[in-house]
Amino acid sequence: MEIRVLQYFLAVAREGTLSAAAETLHLTQPTLSRQLRDLEDDLGKKLFIRGAHSIKLTEEGMLLRKRAEQIVELVSRTENDIKCSDETLSGDVYIGAGETYAVGLAAAAARKMQSEHPLVHYHIYSGDGEDVIERLDKGLIDFGIVFMPVDSLKYNSITMPLVDEWGILMRRDSALAEKDRLTRDDISDEPLIFSRRAADKLPVCKWFGDSVERLNIVSTYNLVYNASILVREGIGYALTFDKLINVTGDSELCFRPLDPPVYAKMYFVWNRFQPMTKSAEKFLAYFRDELGQQDTHE
Repeated sequence: MEIRVLQYFLAVAREGTLSAAAETLHLTQPTLSRQLRDLEDDLGKKLFIRGAHSIKLTEEGMLLRKRAEQIVELVSRTENDIKCSDETLSGDVYIGAGETYAVGLAAAAARKMQSEHPLVHYHIYSGDGEDVIERLDKGLIDFGIVFMPVDSLKYNSITMPLVDEWGILMRRDSALAEKDRLTRDDISDEPLIFSRRAADKLPVCKWFGDSVERLNIVSTYNLVYNASILVREGIGYALTFDKLINVTGDSELCFRPLDPPVYAKMYFVWNRFQPMTKSAEKFLAYFRDELGQQDTHE
């Protein structure tokens, strides 16, 4: 498969019609159609379901789309890294992270680096720990911020000097908002909104003990902002970290920590066997310096 053809395929998948994709790619429709049929012939699989007014992906097409996006992204990143000048530091730094206020440490390091190396650009990918590790393994990001220890034989890691605290995001007019902290008994019968990983993979679930199997989980989320909308509409109470949603001022929402408290350690990780670009090496130095200042402040 040629990268060029994968880009054609992605354009069609994105636009949903041959005509729109052809216009975006500055190709004629017959040329684009022929390239797609050749791709299907090479793979021996049907990638599209062609309708009268639109094109949809088959199951095999959806799989190829996911892989093609990663391949095209990796090729583009490799080209950019190689083209970077030896004299002036430039290029890109890719960071994957779960939702945590500790991303502020990476942002502070990027701000300081930007003042001295303005040609370096930064890209943040949001995902849970499994997503971040997968992208590290595939070379799609340089660094990750995760909430779980990693295999020290495969990854280098730094334990970050901050912790996130688990608690419940709720409407300010909720009866539970009158409490300063929430116990298992307070929330065990309430409608709960969990992270998509929380039900069986997050350490916070141990806090619930045997009752975790009987919890009334009415919804799951990937991004806590979306969960906050469900909370605001009265769908339920969201189990999440503190400091991710603004609950100050005239906000309709508030946050209450758990009792006994549950904290999550954070780790800044990178792949031992993935060569670092000059931009990534320099960012790591700035990040270490930022962590050192945090330690001093504490």
